[in-house]
Amino acid sequence: MNSFEKKMRRMAGALVGAALMVIGAAGGSALAQSAGPVVFAAASMKTALDKIDAAWTAKTGKTVTVSYAASSALAKQIEQGAPADVFVSADIPWMTYLSDKGLIKPETRSELLGNALVLIAPMDTPEKIEIGPGFPLAEKVGDGKVATGDVGSVPVGKYAKAALEKLGVWAAVEPKIAGAANVRAALALVARGEAKYGIVYATDAKSEPKVVVVGTFPAGSHPAIIYPVAITKDSTNADAAAYLAFLKSAEAAKIFADEGFTPLAK
Repeated sequence: MNSFEKKMRRMAGALVGAALMVIGAAGGSALAQSAGPVVFAAASMKTALDKIDAAWTAKTGKTVTVSYAASSALAKQIEQGAPADVFVSADIPWMTYLSDKGLIKPETRSELLGNALVLIAPMDTPEKIEIGPGFPLAEKVGDGKVATGDVGSVPVGKYAKAALEKLGVWAAVEPKIAGAANVRAALALVARGEAKYGIVYATDAKSEPKVVVVGTFPAGSHPAIIYPVAITKDSTNADAAAYLAFLKSAEAAKIFADEGFTPLAK
């Protein structure tokens, strides 16, 4: 190979390298543009929020990364520095927990959704139970279990305990409670027949064809089930505010309503 050919090969190599750098930069830019917010959401929202996020992606071309778990676990993760942009809790206390620690942007906080509390059983146990003061849940359960969230921390478990206390049956039912890590885990116990009954949200019961609602807890038997939403204090994602606005849009409200939630956002 003569000196001219060597020179031309070096020039070609340099041009290829420069082109790869441009392509890499463009690819990186495209990736950055497609990355939407990171959302920490209560497990009970999964069915509805997956559909809403698909609509968001179709509209904007940007993806949403979602972590579903009990609100208590998510709040603790945010407190420990987990990189969430948006938090949706299944109860007010866990949002207030983060607010009191200065970990959300207070001006972005609002009440997004409402829900109801229901008693479920496996599909082959369709007997209805009238839920009221002194109702015979412990007797109905017998040697079985009542699945719900952990009553000390998971919102659905806290609502369940409050309702059972208000109705005067907590002492009899408490030994039969199977506390799960989140509402979807409790739902699965009933769907698999590992718990005779479960106390979950109406929306979860609607999402699982292997269970049936056998009773609905009176609204006055427990604190109102409200899902607040807010952007976290450390969020720098440029799309977090737009995503939050989309959660409150008419399009999202229809999806939430179709899944059994009560949209509360104005």
